[in-house]
Amino acid sequence: QVQLVESGGGLVQVGGSLRLSCAASGRTLSSYPMGWFRQAPGKEREFVAGISSTGGSTYYANSLKGRFTISGDNAKNTVYLQMNSLKPEDTAAYYCAVRRGVGYSPKPADFGSWGQGTQVTVSS
Repeated sequence: QVQLVESGGGLVQVGGSLRLSCAASGRTLSSYPMGWFRQAPGKEREFVAGISSTGGSTYYANSLKGRFTISGDNAKNTVYLQMNSLKPEDTAAYYCAVRRGVGYSPKPADFGSWGQGTQVTVSS
């Protein structure tokens, strides 16, 4: 069983940047595809970005392409989410999770071992 811990969230002004980290213990992340999701108050959890187990393929929600970048560091057993040009609508709790199975999926039900989340607040 893999345990995930997110960090790096905080309060940032519009147009600013943050880099979120998802550190794993228990298993090596290079064995799993991973994903980042976010959930704003009163809204459903939504897919943000995904990365294959090798790191060779990445996927993004269409609305976030060009602003967010997912990457992995197998030596540190950590997956990152670089977020640039942040907007107030990016305010949410951000979660990382392990993809169950293979291939691309934006569905939260296809992921497991969720971390506790890290809060991102973008102020105007």
